[in-house]
Amino acid sequence: MVLLAPQAAGAGDPLVEIVADVDQGRFRDADAAITRALAADPADEAQHQALLFQRERMRRIRLDFTLDGSTVRHRIRAQIPDLREDEFQRWDRAGLIERLHIDGEPSYFNRSVSNLFRLSPEAAARRAPPAKPFVEGPFESLHPHHQEVVRAAAASQSSSVAARRIRVTQSLTVKPGAVPAGEIVRAWIPYPRAIPGQQEGLRLLASLPAGAQVAPESALQRTAYLEQPAVADAPTTFSVTYEMTVHARHFRIDPEKVVPVDITPALAPFVAERAPHVVFSQDLRRFSASIVGDETHPYRIAQKLFAAVDRIPWAGAREYSTISNISDYAFRAGHADCGQQTLLLITLLRMNGIPARWQSGWVYSDDDVGYDNMHDWGWVYLAPYGWVPMDVTTGQLQSDDPALRWFYLGGLDAYRIAFNDDYSREFVPAKQHVRSETVDLQRGEVEWRGGNLYFDQWDYRFEWTVLPQDRHN
Repeated sequence: MVLLAPQAAGAGDPLVEIVADVDQGRFRDADAAITRALAADPADEAQHQALLFQRERMRRIRLDFTLDGSTVRHRIRAQIPDLREDEFQRWDRAGLIERLHIDGEPSYFNRSVSNLFRLSPEAAARRAPPAKPFVEGPFESLHPHHQEVVRAAAASQSSSVAARRIRVTQSLTVKPGAVPAGEIVRAWIPYPRAIPGQQEGLRLLASLPAGAQVAPESALQRTAYLEQPAVADAPTTFSVTYEMTVHARHFRIDPEKVVPVDITPALAPFVAERAPHVVFSQDLRRFSASIVGDETHPYRIAQKLFAAVDRIPWAGAREYSTISNISDYAFRAGHADCGQQTLLLITLLRMNGIPARWQSGWVYSDDDVGYDNMHDWGWVYLAPYGWVPMDVTTGQLQSDDPALRWFYLGGLDAYRIAFNDDYSREFVPAKQHVRSETVDLQRGEVEWRGGNLYFDQWDYRFEWTVLPQDRHN
């Protein structure tokens, strides 16, 4: 069994308390409980792996939370030279500077300082000039491309428009010495699926080393698999290069035509819980009720939930594999990144009987802009339209035109590649050791027979070129 994510456990299972201890930073207690549980039932391999993962999760959490209070203050003062202690304490108590008490000692998240200036307008206003602007993608606010898509969809009566042809090279490089010389290094690089109307004309051009094993189209987290021996004192590099055509999507949704969906066996999984990250907790039920109220119209419910999750401020995220329930974390933390917001929205939609599912990959821009980033979004099922896309992190756009304001509830821009049509799914060929990213797949994965290689042992790169219009096909 290859553990993909922190596992749900039944009542009476010691894993439940161990997971809670890790979540709360009680690492010594968790480690002692793991030792006892392993001794009590050494033959249960699934339980054995789940317990060992909690030890690995603690190690990964420590890598994410390396800062002490003195270091955090020093980094804030680099931008607010006259920082007052009462300011720091107020922001800290409000949870604006993310921390975890590990065995009683406060440890701060590595990105807590940069996140503070995103989460607190007061802190951002206190920065001494010149203050660097926050980096945002070109399509996170109203852009001519959005208007291009809406106009093209209206003119063509098609939901797939404004195609762009793109060439991509994605690579990962294992650091020298991470794997003993002569040992075989196994790598999985994200590779897109052909999705009619969304991404088509996929063509593999090259790989390093040659002979990439591309997973079948049925793989919901599709990869190109490569392997080669490690060389002493040298990096080990893997890459794939491909071309494809990406279409923008825009569904012209008439709210008056939307009706409650008939939950068929094919749709049933998309209104169900899927522990550990999609769980219908009582707290989330109460939150949902406070947002939805007495609304019964599926599209209006989707709009209300989309807007509520959109209001959660974006912040840089800790590694997903360290979080035991991502939708719950997004609900409670006071901030969330794209995948966390998406899982929360998926949970809330499903809770209300509206099918919702995951999609993720990479976003980019025209070459003269030079922006790219990992990104997660989703799809929601609205009868009679079927599956339509949603990107709650990009959220509502500033426009009086509903088609533009709600562009990302029923539409997508043409500057994104989807690698994943679900989360936490097995690779083909299967990975033997626990993944570095147990939920998503955007950077890749690496292992050797001695174990998984975590993100601190290798680097990744995504390079793209949007090809001239006459190359679209």
